[in-house]
Amino acid sequence: VQLQASGGGLVQPGGSLRLSCVASGRTFRNNAMSWFRQAPGKEREFVAVIRRSGSSYAESVKGRFTISRDNAKDTVYLQMNSLKPEDTAVYYCAAGPPGLILSSAWRQNSYDYWGQGTQVTVSS
Repeated sequence: VQLQASGGGLVQPGGSLRLSCVASGRTFRNNAMSWFRQAPGKEREFVAVIRRSGSSYAESVKGRFTISRDNAKDTVYLQMNSLKPEDTAVYYCAAGPPGLILSSAWRQNSYDYWGQGTQVTVSS
């Protein structure tokens, strides 16, 4: 069972990137899926979650990032627009239980599977 994150890179402030997270070994179509990020010297933090009931975002990315999924491809995406230098981090995807409640979505221990991370650097 594996989650493979990709799509990171170097982008200028104001630019866009789309991250992908592909599942293999089993399907996560019914699972809650999230993105977290970890900046240098900081703790890993919640970014966004997509559940059967919809999606939710951290305040710091609301209005700029969009999480989506393509169940036919067992893939979750994170579209990141209007990127800022403070968005620089390693981004991780994670799979949680189908019944994940929103109040638990920000907790890392709510998730059973993690991808390996992809580096996003926002710099001029």
